[in-house]
Amino acid sequence: MKPQALLFLLLLISCQKPKPETQLTSTTAEPKTETTAAKEHFLKTDTISISEGEENSKTNYILAHLLNQTADKDSIVTSKYRLDFYVNKTKITDSKISIKGVDKGSEWGATYGLNSTASKNSPFVQITFGYPACGYSQNNYLFYLKNSDLQLVHEWDSMLDGGWGSWVEFDNPNAKSNPESFYCKTVTYFPEDDNEDMGTVSHYDSIAFRLTGNHWKKQLVSAKDKVYFEKKVSFNEFHKRE
Repeated sequence: MKPQALLFLLLLISCQKPKPETQLTSTTAEPKTETTAAKEHFLKTDTISISEGEENSKTNYILAHLLNQTADKDSIVTSKYRLDFYVNKTKITDSKISIKGVDKGSEWGATYGLNSTASKNSPFVQITFGYPACGYSQNNYLFYLKNSDLQLVHEWDSMLDGGWGSWVEFDNPNAKSNPESFYCKTVTYFPEDDNEDMGTVSHYDSIAFRLTGNHWKKQLVSAKDKVYFEKKVSFNEFHKRE
């Protein structure tokens, strides 16, 4: 099955959830460990399991601590989190992120690797956050975790709705779990105005990533926000299985 086909299938399953109202939340979840969370006050703590393919890691995970949450005059919620990374049940590092436009009921997800073929040996961790239903924007983060060094390599938004939408695809030419270079591009697939059985797939914002020392540098290799590939493809053909 193509990686994008698997991604569509998982999100289509969750499309039955009702749309929630955007609002603040103060529910406190029970963290996996008691050491750090017991000494500090957080509005909420979520445990993020990291997928290793068909199973989740039993010793590696992330605690997402909600530090602050505000709503503007338009009721748009902004949440600030601290992500604590645990390896072998021991915290080794953390990173802070700010998310604007949080929907009540949003959930976390995480997986190892650059694509749908998760590898527990990969230093890359992809984290997603958003309401798990079609038509909702998802926040995505690609972290590089090597020993105790942590870098947020890339972040982007994605949205899927009934097989249509926009997302980012990573290309690892060497197929290594720990590459020294890789690429990504933004992909969109939307229906034609007069024919919902046909759609247009577009590629833009091609980015090259290269490892320098223990730090990733990225370079835009196509004109920003400019489509460099476009093709009309039927819905069935786009989603057909190999």
